Amino acid sequence: MLALPLMIIGAGALGGSILKGLRVTTTVDPSDVIILDLHPQAEAQAYGELGARLNPEADVLAEARTVIVAVKPQGWRAVAEAFGDKLRADAVIVSVMAGVRTTDLSAAFGARKVARVMPTTGVATGKGVASLYAAESEALEAAKCIFEPIASTVVLGDEGLIDAATAVSGSGPAYVYAFAAALEAAGLEAGLEADDARVLARATLISAANLLDISGEEPEALIKKVASPGGTTEAGLKFLRAEGQGLNELITATVLAAQKRSRELG
Repeated sequence: MLALPLMIIGAGALGGSILKGLRVTTTVDPSDVIILDLHPQAEAQAYGELGARLNPEADVLAEARTVIVAVKPQGWRAVAEAFGDKLRADAVIVSVMAGVRTTDLSAAFGARKVARVMPTTGVATGKGVASLYAAESEALEAAKCIFEPIASTVVLGDEGLIDAATAVSGSGPAYVYAFAAALEAAGLEAGLEADDARVLARATLISAANLLDISGEEPEALIKKVASPGGTTEAGLKFLRAEGQGLNELITATVLAAQKRSRELG
């Protein structure tokens, strides 16, 4: 069971997505939520209207038993300095920041128990993805209670793997959106009207992802069902997966670049 109240520091793109996911899945009642954000956006304001405490007085911070830190990685130390000594001694910290290690977080927040999570913004719909790591069982349980209702989760046994998880799933949605944009542009180049190319590219990705989810089949098995020998799909795939310069090499290079940057942020 999640220890409440829950406080979130930073309600921007990712923090706001977490809040929305918790709201649409009714995981946490708004009256049990405390939000700190210098410039509250729509989701934070909606929570405030539903009973959450938005930017309350400093003494309220000591009530929080679980604290999500969702600020930019470059600014987390300032947050720890500003709020660390205002939290209760047994508050659990759940960080969703790329590159910031649990040992550094624990030290900065007064030796409190810490979990690291790398979620996608898809948590806003209750259909996100999240990688979890914590050295202490209490912190891991807090992370599970928050994210299992709003994401498909994996628990990592080594904190070093967070950087890889960040590069694959944390950054992964942007890769998918980039592919959608590229497929749409290719449709234009092939002669389709702009509106038609847009619909076909996006709907194709959504349809394919839905089948991958529902069927439970491996990607290669699904490819075989589409790619008839000697057909149009096979012709396209031969180019897309050309040895040494195809999609596999490009995606691997992309993930490794993101992993490197995740390490640098730490």
